[in-house]
Amino acid sequence: MADLSNTKPLYLQLVETLETEIREKLEANEKLLSERELTQVYGVSRITVRLALQELEKRGLVYKVHGKGTFVSEVSHQAVDLSMAYSFTDQMRRVGRVPKTQILSFEKIQATDYLAQRLQVAVDDPVFELERLRLADGIPMMLERTYVPAVLFESLSEKELQVKPLYEIFAEDFEQVIRLAEEEFYASIALENEARLLDIQNGDAVLHLIRKTYNDKNRIIEYTFSIARADQFRYKISHTRGEQDSSKLK
Repeated sequence: MADLSNTKPLYLQLVETLETEIREKLEANEKLLSERELTQVYGVSRITVRLALQELEKRGLVYKVHGKGTFVSEVSHQAVDLSMAYSFTDQMRRVGRVPKTQILSFEKIQATDYLAQRLQVAVDDPVFELERLRLADGIPMMLERTYVPAVLFESLSEKELQVKPLYEIFAEDFEQVIRLAEEEFYASIALENEARLLDIQNGDAVLHLIRKTYNDKNRIIEYTFSIARADQFRYKISHTRGEQDSSKLK
């Protein structure tokens, strides 16, 4: 097990090995080998195994049942990578889940100063406001409030949104080509109404995401504020040495 050329602590080497096993070979709720068995299989000490299992638990990949052992978490198989999620519907389909969207409200409003700045429109310009609850396999996953400039989508209707994903409507009905989507995210806790809709406890951890989407003419065509269940999503950022880093803490 020990790789002398690897500068990582031994328990983190074991974490990587076990994480690969969990993601590629084990099923959700399947029991892991015992601590004693893991020490024998990987030739490491009991404390190394214990530290590795603690780290896996922190990452949400396993859970412990007192007196029974350690089991593979469902989250490790169902968590969604938000860094690739331009389209919630497409992302759910890619990971083998059945997406569903409930439209909570849809109306045309006048842009406030806040919205005007973020959509690069004038104050009081017409804007469509769309509130949706996103589900996968019947499980509430995310609340979204989306704003789009009405001047680009005058005929957009709730009826159309009931049958087609928003990004398909952008492309097929309005010939909008998405060039770039910028996202910011931060951790928070669910408020009472959010928790009720997401079927979680008031005060549970959530991820807030803010997305601005640009078309090929560098115009903002969407501004979305989302609240995602922290137990159903993960966020991955890749850094490439020698290239400008596009991820920033704000």
